[in-house]
Order: sequence, then structure tokens, then C-alpha cells
Amino acid sequence: MVFPLRFRDLAWDFSHMIARIWHGVVPLEKAEEYLEKMRSIALPDYERTPGNRGAYCLYRVDGNLAHFQMLTFWDDVDAIKRFTGEDFQQARYYDFDDDFLVEKEPFVLHFEVHTR
Repeated sequence: MVFPLRFRDLAWDFSHMIARIWHGVVPLEKAEEYLEKMRSIALPDYERTPGNRGAYCLYRVDGNLAHFQMLTFWDDVDAIKRFTGEDFQQARYYDFDDDFLVEKEPFVLHFEVHTR
């Protein structure tokens, strides 16, 4: 079960996993090249960050646009900060993103991950 992580909760010392979701939109004609960048640059970057428990690139086509969701799992907020810097609520972008993305969404979503 996944529950939304409220901003005021972010000071808690979590003993469970946090999911982080980033969203981006790319014109369809650039989607395959962007997907390759996600596979070769972004996913390895996430995975080599201490405290990362997994990284996945979700991809779907809607008309002439391709939607990307980066779904990552983290030990805690400190682990996310090792990837993002201190302001972990903001999206982190790569140098190549300006050449692909329709817009750069400023924020990501965080969720607590609970299992049975």
C-alpha cells in the first residue's frame, strides 16, 4: 500500500522506504533518444547513489507526446538528498534535458512505501 508523504512528515526518521516519482514529457520524435539517455545516464546515476533501493523508467505514448516517469525507491530522506542536494522536493535535471523536455516540472512526488 502506498500513502502520500505530507510535507510536515519529512522531518520524521523513516525506518521504511520512500518512493520518489518524477514526470517529464517529450515530443514523440525525440522519445527513443530520450529513453536511451534515461537507460544509459539517469538510471545508473540513481542506482549508484548510496541509499537507493531501485530505479525504474516508466514510459508511455499519448498522441504526439511521450510521458516518462522515473520511479525510484530510497532508504530515507537523507539518501534522496545525496542524489538531489538539500532541496529534495525539487526535481533534479540533467544537462541534456533542455533538448528534450516540453517543460521542466519544478517538483517531484514522494510517498511512503508500506508492505504487509
